[in-house]
Amino acid sequence: MASSNFIDYVKFCSRSGNGGAGSVHFRREKHVPKGGPDGGDGGRGGHIILRGNAQLWTLLHLRYKKHVIAEDGQPGGGSKSSGAEGKDVILEVPLGTVAKDDETGEKIVEILEDGQEIILTPGGRGGLGNHTFKTSTNQAPHYAQPGEDGQEHWVILELKVLADIGLVGFPNAGKSTLLSVMSAAKPEVADYPFTTLVPNLGVVGYRDHRSFVIADIPGIIEGASEGKGLGIRFLRHIERNSMLLFMVPVDSEDIKKDYEILLGELTKYNPELLDKERVLAVTKADMLDEELMEAMAKELPEGIPSIFISSVAHYNLDKLKDMLWEKLNS
Repeated sequence: MASSNFIDYVKFCSRSGNGGAGSVHFRREKHVPKGGPDGGDGGRGGHIILRGNAQLWTLLHLRYKKHVIAEDGQPGGGSKSSGAEGKDVILEVPLGTVAKDDETGEKIVEILEDGQEIILTPGGRGGLGNHTFKTSTNQAPHYAQPGEDGQEHWVILELKVLADIGLVGFPNAGKSTLLSVMSAAKPEVADYPFTTLVPNLGVVGYRDHRSFVIADIPGIIEGASEGKGLGIRFLRHIERNSMLLFMVPVDSEDIKKDYEILLGELTKYNPELLDKERVLAVTKADMLDEELMEAMAKELPEGIPSIFISSVAHYNLDKLKDMLWEKLNS
């Protein structure tokens, strides 16, 4: 997922089609001088529809769509013929896409399944033709319904990455390195903060041809929930993960404190994140010997399973996979 191609936020004006007007028409045939009303109904205006597509990972294809407009319905005709419906516009989006009203911020729809279709902006209903209004006391109505207007509003689409496990840590904690070693993903890896500027997904192979998906989320810093660093832009991607793998390097001044800061930022953003299963991986463990690890283990946070790992030396990675798989399936 190249950073230039990963778009997780788009805004556009969504306008559905107007409904067609009902027809005012009377049957006129030879030998039938008073055939009665036979005006048909107008066609429905086109909908704007969101459809889930599991093959999409980004909103890039919608980046330059500033106005999405559906067709109007056609008016009704004689012989009770209905007008044609306006053509719907279907926007395919990745799973995990949330649509919000730009003005109110209210969530409109959420796409979570492949092939799922939800109407984002419904088209206007077609008007009824004059044949509908015929009664015993009014056998020749000279009126019909106009079509209902379509709707128009500005919409925001936000993508929340769907993955089994989200990697949570400060910049330069080794998240991208772990992802590159455990999966076929090739995120940018370098020895400076904020190398990762977009979420990266990797499929991790497990025993008996099983697998799970890990998301490398751009690094969090203290104050991220208040907009510092990369801010909350990527915190929303963590909401979609089944569990969280916290990563703190062994050369941290205080592993327990760093973990608590990370947990605190997630809590400020969304307290429900505390309900997710959590595992702590202490990275870069190739810098330690067994004796040092035993001593440091006593200082680690309580109440969370922890493990020392090294992505470079492939130390304890199989044990980490076992821990994650067990937690995912518990």
